[in-house]
Amino acid sequence: MARTVLFVMTGSDHWTLKDGTRHPTGFWAEEAVAPLEILKDAGYEVTVATPGGVRPPVDEGSLSTESAGSAETAAHLRDVVESAPEFRNPIALSDVDVADYDAVFVPGGHGPMEDLAVDADAGRILVAATSDRPVGVVCHGPAILLSAVDADGKNAFAGYTVTGFTNTEEEQAGLAAKAPWLLQDRLTDAGLKVLTGDPWVSHIETDRNLLTGQNPASSSTLAHALLERLGKDS
Repeated sequence: MARTVLFVMTGSDHWTLKDGTRHPTGFWAEEAVAPLEILKDAGYEVTVATPGGVRPPVDEGSLSTESAGSAETAAHLRDVVESAPEFRNPIALSDVDVADYDAVFVPGGHGPMEDLAVDADAGRILVAATSDRPVGVVCHGPAILLSAVDADGKNAFAGYTVTGFTNTEEEQAGLAAKAPWLLQDRLTDAGLKVLTGDPWVSHIETDRNLLTGQNPASSSTLAHALLERLGKDS
């Protein structure tokens, strides 16, 4: 039987700022490409799911030489984003049966702040998956945890220790003042305990079956941690 990991990804190409303008965004390339390659190299198949089954849009900023670290890396990221069949042929979140997958991974970028944070199917998937399999979520991806609420508005992950893109990192990236809300604050308000490391340095937290990474630098570390958990659970 094939070993398969579900990537839950944004379908939004923008983030609505507090003044109502749309900031172009999507998923952050490194946070999807690095885990995709690590998991595939380990023998896992990857299926991508998005709201409505739309092709996940990439944040063009994540494909710049400055963001990628080198022109060579930027070119590689763009090639994978544009050509990988996993990104080209997503399924709809509403069609996901968590039982079909060994694990779930959620890349970041500001896109999840727009759609996954309020998507009922995303919340359903996260709650079902963390009951008995590992879930990795990185950078702004933890916005998806906000969608996991019950009829009374209580968050299913209240009390969990997590990390994610910090207020400090948002300020240093230049969007904090324009943001309608900040991830670290909103997760804290939902009852989660957010632990932060140094800005832009790899940092992950693990609580039960939920593994979270703070920023783009945490992507590969988190993917390897997910693989280690899969190995222990197999």
